[in-house]
Amino acid sequence: MFRPNEREYRAFTSFRAEDKGDDNSVLIVAGTPIVFNSETVLFEFDGIQYKEKIDPAALDECDMSDFILNRNHGQNDSTVFARSKNGSLQFDIQPHHMDIKALLDPEDQRHVDLYRDIKKGLVDKMSFAFVVADDGSDYDPETHTRTIRSIRKLYDVSCVDFPAYDQTSLTVARSFFSEEHEKEFKALEERVLRQKLILKTYL
Repeated sequence: MFRPNEREYRAFTSFRAEDKGDDNSVLIVAGTPIVFNSETVLFEFDGIQYKEKIDPAALDECDMSDFILNRNHGQNDSTVFARSKNGSLQFDIQPHHMDIKALLDPEDQRHVDLYRDIKKGLVDKMSFAFVVADDGSDYDPETHTRTIRSIRKLYDVSCVDFPAYDQTSLTVARSFFSEEHEKEFKALEERVLRQKLILKTYL
């Protein structure tokens, strides 16, 4: 059963370190954690690809007053590298995507290491954690696509080592699609049963 108050994780796009020149006191990283109207195949089940996309208006009512930048959603390290509340993490919502820019701390070795890894291309993808609003998504059974139309809260944007969707990231989405798949299967069974009944009336 899909519950809109559960946190979901999605990994999408690129992350980069901006050139600081000779100034070692400035560490800036930037990226695009959210892309609108871009269909992503979350997984395949019974030969059906279940997809998802984010509507351009999904962030219109979103609480973005305080979200953080971390690494791998803090799974192995709880370091907060930047935060929107204190201005070290800034965002810009464009018609087709959302951009972020973060100012890291050159006096913190964890920040320096992250900047180095991004600069070398060892970490080059982003992800974000969010909660869908009540009735904030809908499902098209013909295309097997879930459209997220309203995100209630953005919790973090994260630089990730492996952006692939894993079991943890997809727990909520899999539950949602499994329920829809079951509905589709039952509807198919009912159609077949009706057709059999109609045929019997003509025999």
